[in-house]
Amino acid sequence: MAEKFEIVTKALQKMLEEKKYAALRDILLVMYPNDIAELFRDVEEEKIPLLFRLLPKELAAETFVEMEPEDQELLIRSFSDNELKEVVDELYVDDAAALVEEMPANVVKRILKQADPEMRRSINQILRYPENSAGSLMTTEYVSLRPEMTVEEAILRIRRQGIDKETIYTCYVTARDRTLLGLVTVKDLLLEQDDERKIEDIMLTNLISVNTLTDQEDVAKTLTKYDFLALPVVDGEGRMVGIVTFDDAMDVLEDETTEDMALMGGVTPSEKTYLRSSAFELFKNRIPWLMLLMVSATFTGLIITAFEGALAAQVALTAFIPMLMGTGGNSGSQSSVTVIRSLSLDELKFSDIGVVLWKELRTSILCGIALGVVCFVKIWLIDRMLMGNDSITLMVDAVVCLTLAVTVVCAKLVGCSLPMLAKALKLDPAVMASPFITTIVDALSLVVYFLFAQALLGV
Repeated sequence: MAEKFEIVTKALQKMLEEKKYAALRDILLVMYPNDIAELFRDVEEEKIPLLFRLLPKELAAETFVEMEPEDQELLIRSFSDNELKEVVDELYVDDAAALVEEMPANVVKRILKQADPEMRRSINQILRYPENSAGSLMTTEYVSLRPEMTVEEAILRIRRQGIDKETIYTCYVTARDRTLLGLVTVKDLLLEQDDERKIEDIMLTNLISVNTLTDQEDVAKTLTKYDFLALPVVDGEGRMVGIVTFDDAMDVLEDETTEDMALMGGVTPSEKTYLRSSAFELFKNRIPWLMLLMVSATFTGLIITAFEGALAAQVALTAFIPMLMGTGGNSGSQSSVTVIRSLSLDELKFSDIGVVLWKELRTSILCGIALGVVCFVKIWLIDRMLMGNDSITLMVDAVVCLTLAVTVVCAKLVGCSLPMLAKALKLDPAVMASPFITTIVDALSLVVYFLFAQALLGV
């Protein structure tokens, strides 16, 4: 699929260079807005406005929503007031609000100037809500019905109002003060045999809704859990103010997953794509974590310095430090990734920490024994027999393998407990992923290593 799109992209770029605009427009008309927006990423900046103007009004607005903020700003600056008004008039309110949030102040003034009064009011209403809340994510464009309406009246209302709404499949039944009473689907209305039947007789009253201040990630999880196409948003008094649609929820989940992956890798999350980020921006996102981890790794150096006498007495011990630290870090990462994912899916709560620790303890003991046995055989057969390293005695081998087993147990317990502790402290569990856990486990593995060496080798 990706190869086909790349071929089409190259063909369109060639047509653009050869100024075959009529043929180019015909091809763009049958493409999806998402694909056209992706095409714009590979086009030279000065040609983006020309390509955009080939699109009909409705397709242009749909494509505009899917474009990167940098490309959107470029287009807005190149638009005349009439062109900007045409695009803004075609946008849904939530998309317009998202656009206003992304743009610099001078561009925002132009956008709001071209929006009609009702659009401006709706945008300002959404922007008043806290960032990353249901209120900031919702759209105010939905179909509302009255309970006393007949089925025939409801269908007529949908026909008249639905053209400007983001979704019409689910219609919400509200009182005159906008209190949410129930919902009815277009399928229910079309299949109802009695056109004179009241909406209140067929509406669903067992509703699931969210508050305007509900975190957007919780909203997305609710939509996913119940497979809704849209979710009603109500204020503190139960009055309906908007809906969150499934496509917006998927964008939230994608953003949250991207953020978690960045934090797990020790990188400050960025809203820009990798190719759109400059080298200096990547530097700013990475260097704080690298600095922090470098300083925290000082503990490892202090431990080695404290036990340098043991290393001098048994030089063979030095060769196994990287293996012990690497295996411990990998073991901790396995547990942390599993627990972090379960926390993000709401499969685990902090109250489950006892169950998690007991399960990870049993798992780590099995892993530690298996790794210890294999390591013992490997060191004796390869390092001692095959490579002829006479400094490796049975006792040295035992110290390494016992340390390995204990390190795996400690690493897995640390790896599963830190993310759960972060969740209890209202922090993102992903912060406690690989980098931090690896640093802690490195220090633990060295302490255990040298304690075993002192106890069994007398160094």
